Amino acid sequence: MSPVGGSGKKHSESGTARLLGSGASGILELFTFHPVDTVAKRLMSNTDKIFGNGQTTKQSLGKLNQVLFREAANKATISKYLSLFPGLGYAAGYKVAQRMYKFGGQPVVRDLLDRHYGQSFTRTFGERNGKAMMHATAGSLIGIGEVALLPLDVLKIKRQTNPEAFRGRGLFKIVADEGMALYRGAGWTVMRNAPGSFALFGGSAFVKEFVFGLEDYNKATFVQNFFASIGGAVASLTVSAPMDVIKTRIQARSFDSPESGTTILRRMVQQEGFGAFFKGLTPKILVVGPKLVFGFTLAQWFIPTFDRLLKG
Repeated sequence: MSPVGGSGKKHSESGTARLLGSGASGILELFTFHPVDTVAKRLMSNTDKIFGNGQTTKQSLGKLNQVLFREAANKATISKYLSLFPGLGYAAGYKVAQRMYKFGGQPVVRDLLDRHYGQSFTRTFGERNGKAMMHATAGSLIGIGEVALLPLDVLKIKRQTNPEAFRGRGLFKIVADEGMALYRGAGWTVMRNAPGSFALFGGSAFVKEFVFGLEDYNKATFVQNFFASIGGAVASLTVSAPMDVIKTRIQARSFDSPESGTTILRRMVQQEGFGAFFKGLTPKILVVGPKLVFGFTLAQWFIPTFDRLLKG
């Protein structure tokens, strides 16, 4: 999604309005797309081949049903759907905090880069390339800092893929027991977020700059924002997919049987092949378009609304 307020000019709305608007859009986005996220996470954490290996189509579909719906695999359709909402509380905390941090923080970092290193970007990359690179670099830096939210992401993923890890333990008990173990996979998360956020914000800026020829990104039309968001998000998901699969498998493990990313990486190459690094990418790509249009439209509506309310 293109950064809200991410042009070279001052944004008309206040920072508080931007954060509140991003957070509100994140909440509605969560309830709409959490089931798809659960499907993607369960596919990524699955280590068995669903199709192939001499299985019939019926057997493969049965295995897919088991992977996606777990204990609800043989229940009614509504029960299957509701089973895709595990960890909703953790997901809400993570999604709202992540949206407020990422889309509210990227313009701040971009302004700092512009103030202190703007001329260096222009000299190195040229005026138009420099602006796009500045957006991408700010996104990458904010993505690295996103690792601070990792515990909420870990708890969300474990609820989606390994609910047995929560048996008989509440949130505070888990935090007390696990401590810094909730940051397991932090290095892999940084390696995913840095290029992923670079591609997200940079790809969006590139489309607006070179495809639509916009000088002020805030003046993009709805259609221009749609295509810029799709371009940035697809680039981000594709670039970060391998690290995302490894990170998900690290976080999906039980608390009492952790496994290093290096071990997971080696086993994936040996047992599953390089295609394993892109497991779950298809459902994520398929939801990018409507998800980003949904989130961007709400953010663009909420931000000025909150700004008017705050100014009375």
